[in-house]
Amino acid sequence: MSLELTPVQTVACCSPLSREPLSETEAEGIAPLLKALGDPVRLRLMSLVASHEGGEACVCDLNDAFELSQPTISHHLKILHEAGLLERSKRGVWVYYRAQTDALKDLGALIGGQGR
Repeated sequence: MSLELTPVQTVACCSPLSREPLSETEAEGIAPLLKALGDPVRLRLMSLVASHEGGEACVCDLNDAFELSQPTISHHLKILHEAGLLERSKRGVWVYYRAQTDALKDLGALIGGQGR
């Protein structure tokens, strides 16, 4: 029985692109992270959450940055969460998001070629 890694786990165990080529399996495992960040709205959301005071943001803090409906913003946040780039926690009626900084660092190291 083979254990499948999440995209975040896959990127964490890969060597930088400049050190050695990715295998087909590694590339397929990492692609969902890049695809999640490949949308301009999601990339901005990721940036807004990661740079927000305290490193987390409520959906209510993010809606005003876009001319999109709250359900559309929530949909994009869900994609980032499912990719493993955001954690979420519910507090009362609000959902708060926190950037998975280790996943972002690992993704940066993979692309930027920094050793681990």
